[in-house]
Amino acid sequence: MVRSKIVVLDFGSQYAHLIAKRFRMLGYYSEIALPSTDLSAFENCKGIVFSGGPSSVYDEKVPEFNSEILNLDIPILGLCYGHYIVQLGYNGKVGKADVGEFGFAQLNFADGMNGTSAKCPLFKGVEGSQQVWMSHQDGVLKLGEGFEVVGSTKDCPFAATQNLSKKRFSLQFHCEVKDTPCGNQIFQNFADYCGMEKNWDQDTVLNIILENIKKEAGDKNVLLFLSGGVDSTIAFALLNKALGQDRVLGLHIDNGFMRKNESAQVAEAYHKFGFNNFIVEDASESFLKAISGLTDPQKKRMAVGENFITVRNEVVAKQHLDDNKWLLAQGTLYPDIIESGGTKNSNTIKTHHNRVSGIQELIAKGLIIEPIRDLYKDEVRSIGKKLGLSDQLVMRHPFPGPGLSINVLCNDGKANPKDEEELILAHKELDAIKLDMFCEKCSAHLTRDVLPVRSVGVQGDFRTYRFPALLTFADEGNGFYHFPGKREKIEECSSTITNAAKFINRTCIKLYQNPKIKNEDLKLQKGYCDKARLDQLREVDNIVLTELHKSGWYDKIFQHLTIDLPYASCKDHASFVLRPVISEDVMTARFAMLPKEVMENIVHQIAELPFVDALYFDATNKPPATFGWE
Repeated sequence: MVRSKIVVLDFGSQYAHLIAKRFRMLGYYSEIALPSTDLSAFENCKGIVFSGGPSSVYDEKVPEFNSEILNLDIPILGLCYGHYIVQLGYNGKVGKADVGEFGFAQLNFADGMNGTSAKCPLFKGVEGSQQVWMSHQDGVLKLGEGFEVVGSTKDCPFAATQNLSKKRFSLQFHCEVKDTPCGNQIFQNFADYCGMEKNWDQDTVLNIILENIKKEAGDKNVLLFLSGGVDSTIAFALLNKALGQDRVLGLHIDNGFMRKNESAQVAEAYHKFGFNNFIVEDASESFLKAISGLTDPQKKRMAVGENFITVRNEVVAKQHLDDNKWLLAQGTLYPDIIESGGTKNSNTIKTHHNRVSGIQELIAKGLIIEPIRDLYKDEVRSIGKKLGLSDQLVMRHPFPGPGLSINVLCNDGKANPKDEEELILAHKELDAIKLDMFCEKCSAHLTRDVLPVRSVGVQGDFRTYRFPALLTFADEGNGFYHFPGKREKIEECSSTITNAAKFINRTCIKLYQNPKIKNEDLKLQKGYCDKARLDQLREVDNIVLTELHKSGWYDKIFQHLTIDLPYASCKDHASFVLRPVISEDVMTARFAMLPKEVMENIVHQIAELPFVDALYFDATNKPPATFGWE
């Protein structure tokens, strides 16, 4: 069947696939292609979108682009990096912006435009000043020939432009993310402008996935890595539906990184639904040995991923499975691929366990099936519900294969000159930033510090590895500290810090510190990911999850992570970070503002644990921070 389509050119953006997804969710068939693709790819194409990307257009090495695409008589919409490509294609100028924007900005329409006028077809039905999501360091310095400004922000004068005679539009902001609320309307308007007709729905998606499974499996059986998380569970359900339970075997590996009693709970939930074609393998000792002594997050992730292959091979031998008759399956999502640098022009943010070298080799040989590799979390959940899976399985918080291991930050106890130098610079940066957004009472007691640990972030589609700022408000006694009550003030503060600082990519707020411990007592301790630290993390994490379930907030947030920091008064103690987030598609997120009562219940229970020296709250959105810290 020949379908009209919108083609998304992937310049390496974290959000490129999200653009295609948005159009599909609106009911329009969309494909992704490389920007170097031949013009033949645009047959039956009604519109083209240029994605963002991690490069600067003036870098020595940039994504190869077929400039003949600009000569096509097809509407084009450029976003972020794509915005620059469009402008340069018509003799515009791009360079370093005076101010980089990461996170929320306010888009104001050009003079005389109220958003309901016909001046810009993209903004039809979009009224007034609009919240948009930015993630850029560069900017348009001079408009391309024939372009006019239709929208700007405080720090970006060319935030939205158009050339109607050429059918060209370019936007600095990301309308593909949920945090640009008018984004879907903009895409709908673009599809209308392109003359697209509805030609895509969920039934079509499900049928295509099932047919692809049958085609890829052929006459072979399938062994699936079954973590118990949403992705692997729904992949398991799809494989069972397409091939039947007699051709599918789920392998749940207890790697020692599970939450408290989690493996038993996962097995119970599967049996309850009617899945009996799975086995549980306790390989905790093997995995703990594999990561022993590792401090680098990337090396730890890769060690976990490679050990999954080792354990898989041992299970295959133990179960007397013929390797020639079995394929391996994974519940890989598109964000896993893009964050692992899995597309031609993308930047590696972190290597996911399902994208280590051993897995890549099997993929290259055609020995792995990944039924949901082109989808996002919300799409996968919709499919799970369509398959009849219970909310217990479908709405469970994401829990990656490496589990709690990636939430345990490690340190070898050796001073790193670069870390020491940049930590000093981070302190100076933070001290120089004006933070006057809080009320007088909060501001009067505000102190600031920088935690001496690094965490991963994503800014402008590339990876950062920087320090978290730590804010402390009024001492409320017994080690507990005031937490500001207005989310918008915290968010403004967090964005102000991370937008202005070069060595900081997170903002944390102190919740508790053992009153017997002074600030100067807290130091980086030598600490690895071992059973003792994992058990401590399990206890803290279980308190949080129990309270979230009890209060009903588990279902209101996307995910909660508890982070274990080797920052304490002695090596047997630790500090912990609470990281609740709200997200739709994983690519962007906002920190979750828990109610005061829920927060207090959690903090007071954790404070009673004898190994807890301090407790912090991560108040950073994505970008600039990722969900986790590794």
